[in-house]
Amino acid sequence: MKHLYITAALILSACSSAQSPDASLLEAKKIETSQATVTPVKLSGQTDTAIFAGGCFWCVESDFEHLPGVIDAVSGYSGGDLQQPTYRNHGEHIEVAKIIFDPTVVSYEQLLEFYWMHIDPTDAGGQFCDRGHAYLTAIYARPDQLAAAQNSKAKLEKNKPFNDPIVTPVLPAKTFWDAEEYHQDYYKKNPGHYQRYRTGCGRDKRVNQLWGK
Repeated sequence: MKHLYITAALILSACSSAQSPDASLLEAKKIETSQATVTPVKLSGQTDTAIFAGGCFWCVESDFEHLPGVIDAVSGYSGGDLQQPTYRNHGEHIEVAKIIFDPTVVSYEQLLEFYWMHIDPTDAGGQFCDRGHAYLTAIYARPDQLAAAQNSKAKLEKNKPFNDPIVTPVLPAKTFWDAEEYHQDYYKKNPGHYQRYRTGCGRDKRVNQLWGK
């Protein structure tokens, strides 16, 4: 889908009434991502990583790189067994982003809250206009992250502001493979094309529909 060529049909496509969402989730949503500038923070030099799948890795990378405490986000592939996957051939892998962050500024738990509110966790067939296995959502957690990820999902299931079930799985982390260089920081290198893709795909529209603006 997010190949370097996008059809007019794709550009035009757009990829409830429960209890109020948890306050911490709403706080995570307050951080504007598509056009925002990262708030300067003092980093400690400590780093940790997290791996999230949220559909188009261009968008996941862009969203997280606007979150204070995130040092970098790297587009890639994970979840499958194919060695050296590529964009044209990544087997059972799905698109993911590896988030490199300073845990003294932003915690893994805060990353989880931010992640949920920037995807559609009710979609079992892809994300927004991107359909198929490569665009599924997932949290890939290391053994030391697994409990936090599972607790975050349970909290969301209890407090979500919509009725549809959460289908995003929490899975054991597997090997992360970097995507090709032209995918990295795509939203910075090709801002016009990226924004047309993101708007045409209906990502922000659907996220706002689920979580509120």
